Amino acid sequence: MLDVFQTIEFQISLLLFIALVGYFLAIRFGQSIVIGEILVGILVGPSVLGLITYTEFIEQLATMGAIFLLFVVGLQTKFKEIFNARSFVIALLGVIVPWIGGFAIANAFGYPVGEAVFVGTALTATSIAITAQVLKEMGKLDTPAAKSIIGAAVVDDVLALLALSLTKEFLTSTISLNNIAYTAAVALVFLAIGILLGTRLINPQLERFDKWAKKNKVEKATFIAAIAIAFAYSLVAEVVGLSAIVGAFIAGVSLESLKIKSYHEGSEYLEAIFAAIFFVSLGVLVNVQAAATAGVFIIALTAVAILTKLVGCFVPARLMGLNNSQSLIVGLGMVPRGEIAIIAALFGLSNGLIGQPVYAAILMMSLLTTIVTPIFIKQLFSGKAYLAKA
Repeated sequence: MLDVFQTIEFQISLLLFIALVGYFLAIRFGQSIVIGEILVGILVGPSVLGLITYTEFIEQLATMGAIFLLFVVGLQTKFKEIFNARSFVIALLGVIVPWIGGFAIANAFGYPVGEAVFVGTALTATSIAITAQVLKEMGKLDTPAAKSIIGAAVVDDVLALLALSLTKEFLTSTISLNNIAYTAAVALVFLAIGILLGTRLINPQLERFDKWAKKNKVEKATFIAAIAIAFAYSLVAEVVGLSAIVGAFIAGVSLESLKIKSYHEGSEYLEAIFAAIFFVSLGVLVNVQAAATAGVFIIALTAVAILTKLVGCFVPARLMGLNNSQSLIVGLGMVPRGEIAIIAALFGLSNGLIGQPVYAAILMMSLLTTIVTPIFIKQLFSGKAYLAKA
């Protein structure tokens, strides 16, 4: 009977059940789905109850979840937001300063250069979903600060994904400026061509295809075709040396303007399922004992993560015309690390580039920055010092 609990079928069934129940519980109690799912994963993982182990198949499901997650994030990203001067400047300094801070703190704690590079990369990203949800709940999405946060977060994630690809190149190949320059050039060309191809060619063709599908009563065919395009982008991204999640994100951005209800709804349903599996699997991977041994580093890393984003985004926001209160909100709104940092940590651990202590530290940093941000943003937006206009 005990052997049944170790079968792939039982493990997958239990993982799916726990992931979806965790999703509903997080919504029911008004908590972040990301936090809830990871905590559930830690509970059922080897460190606590030991009900689920991180097998190769679960890793593959988690990767699928990351692809769907970034695809849907891309679907919620407007192309014009990427090419906004204010957003770009805020995002650029909001990537450079945290990377330097992350590398420096990891190096100061004696971690090898490779792991320090990964820590710096993990600190570059910003979670679009967390801050956007808080601003939406408060009815503040149309304020200058909110627009700057969302626009900068979009550019931030593109730069963070690029940084992840460069880090992968830096740590898994011969160190070469030519290789790094090539990877950066490929990423930018892929971004430009992918978005241009999607907006100018694929979108109009999908709209025609959708009319045909409705006429022949096979509406689901449009959704299937769009998902196939997302995986095609991921495939090309892997072929040219980028990550599949980069391709998925660019596919989402390219297809954002496609106003087909069933397509957007279907993508979000799939993302809800697979992203839940992804976040639970991250919790399963956590070694509580390793996290305990890295307690001081986790506290220091979280402090650096908050301060570097706050300073790195406050200064350019202020220089680009926002007042002090708005700039402070922008800085705080960029603090949550969320999905990209977690994906970077998972990639590093899966490929043997970082150890359990660093992985646990990045994961805990992501959780802590996600928890504190909504609290401070609500306080700042409700303060009398905040002005609605720049």
